Amino acid sequence: MNEFFVKGMIAIAAGVATLGVAGAGIGIGMIGSKACESIARQPEAAGEIRSSMILSIAFSEVTAIYALFIAIILVFMKL
Repeated sequence: MNEFFVKGMIAIAAGVATLGVAGAGIGIGMIGSKACESIARQPEAAGEIRSSMILSIAFSEVTAIYALFIAIILVFMKL
């Protein structure tokens, strides 16, 4: 198979893998927005809302790290 074709497909696959990072960024923004909204509505529950927000952000960030890790592996993989 043509070496340039394979390298091009790897570059495209790495680009698609980084879409997971963008998705996680959007998700983290939405989590923060809704947490601020919830704290504004119920200030007495701020501690509980904040702890749930931090846990949710951590889970979203893990998916971003995995997507970035896959993209880096694809780019630096030897054929």
